[in-house]
This record gives sequence, structure tokens and C-alpha cells, in this order.
Amino acid sequence: MPEKFTAAFAERLNQVCEIEVREARHGDGVMPGRALIAPGGSHMLVKRNGAQYQVDIVDGPPVSRHRPSVDVLFRSVARCAGSNALGIIMTCMGDDGARGLKEMRDAGARTLGQDEPSCVVYGMPREAFKLGAVERELPLEQIAGAILGACGHVR
Repeated sequence: MPEKFTAAFAERLNQVCEIEVREARHGDGVMPGRALIAPGGSHMLVKRNGAQYQVDIVDGPPVSRHRPSVDVLFRSVARCAGSNALGIIMTCMGDDGARGLKEMRDAGARTLGQDEPSCVVYGMPREAFKLGAVERELPLEQIAGAILGACGHVR
């Protein structure tokens, strides 16, 4: 997503979601009930700080032709969270995120992909599925329930 768009996008999602949604800032904690959107023009990584997870917002060259890149985020999650993570790849064109999601799965994370019939563009989920990165494909309307189930919540 381009710079300046991500803050407005996060604000809009925050207005319609039950959880807090905002553009990530360096050092933000990763916690239940909060969704962080990577700022346009910067990569977002997750790091472990003791028993907590935090995000780093960093500059750097585009990865998979993107900045922010999902591959950068997913690779950092694979390294610091491993089997404690859940990765999800949804509708979009291209292959950004496919290799990072595979690294997450190889590190023991649960991984989900949006299925082709419910995608507007089945690019990123298809590439991840072809790499063996997707443990289970689901229609869009079942993803929220799968996330809650993976986190131990009954829906």
C-alpha cells in the first residue's frame, strides 16, 4: 500500500471493526484485540522482547517488488514466533507473502489461505498454496471463525 493511504485505511477499519485497528508505529506491542497496518513505504517486522512481541518499522529496499512486503513480515514472524503464530494470506495479485508464509509453516506456525472461489484475485494465495505454504484453504466467510478457533475462542 502506498504512503499516506495506510493511515486512512487503518482509521476506516478502526471505525467498522470491534478491535482496535491502526497504522503501526515502531515499538508497538502485538496483543489481542489490536490489528496493526504496516505504514506505506516501510517494512514491518515482528521481534520478541522478553515474553512480548513488538513491531519494528524499518526502511529498506523493496522485497518481492513491495515496501512494505508481506514476505518481510512473515519471515520475521517465522523467526521469532514459530509455532506460536498463525499466518493468513488472502486475495491479491502477485506472489508477495508466499515464501514468507512457507517459512512460517516450516517453523511450525498454522497457516491459512483464502480459497479461489471467494478471492477477487487468486494470486498470492495460489502462489502460497503451490509452494506448500498453506495448511488449509478456506472461503472468506470462514476465515474469521478459523482465526478465533486457532486462538482458543469459540464462535
